[in-house]
Amino acid sequence: MRIVLTGLLIPLLCGAADMGALGKLRDRQDRAGLEKTAAALQADATKAGNDANLFYDAAIAWSYLAEVAYEVRDKPASQRAAETGVALAEKAVAINGRNADYYRVLGTLCGQVIPANPIMGFMSYGKRAKEALDKAIELDPKSPMAHVAHGVGYYYLPTNMGGGPENAMKDYRQAIALDPKCAEAYLWLGIALAKEHQNAQAREAFSKSLQFDPDRLWAKQQLDKTPAQ
Repeated sequence: MRIVLTGLLIPLLCGAADMGALGKLRDRQDRAGLEKTAAALQADATKAGNDANLFYDAAIAWSYLAEVAYEVRDKPASQRAAETGVALAEKAVAINGRNADYYRVLGTLCGQVIPANPIMGFMSYGKRAKEALDKAIELDPKSPMAHVAHGVGYYYLPTNMGGGPENAMKDYRQAIALDPKCAEAYLWLGIALAKEHQNAQAREAFSKSLQFDPDRLWAKQQLDKTPAQ
């Protein structure tokens, strides 16, 4: 049975009410549900063979699984999920190289390998992440989620490649300027602010993220562990 997610994910990712089934699994950190869904979407894409949207849907699902595995500190599982998703995203890009969202998810997945395996991940995926995320912005500079993904990727890149929390925050703030209700942008802005020890501002950003996506467990965890000052 096909799980229909095409067209639901990216345009609506910034609105909690319209996240869809996959976003809800991520919000609850439901690894089993994400893994089952990702495998089903991958099977659909492989069977169809030449449908870029199906490969893209599957890549998104593996990216969410990688994200949740990292959130619960299972780095090996996060790396495996991200690398599985990279191959699927690359197929979507190969079929249609003019779609900004395909590059966005490819860059996101490449970037997700890096914190899971910093040395080898950066050597193998750092350049690929940067190129794909830059391409996503080039193709769709007004996409809030492209700027969030760009910021997340750059958050994990070394400063000599333009990375680090300070540069990442520019992307998150640009995403918020484009969509003031983008929960994901506020969440990552909070993470970057906390990394820079700006705890009061970080808590404000986490609270704002939860205002727009109240079910996001990771945002609640980040808020709870961030000191008031």
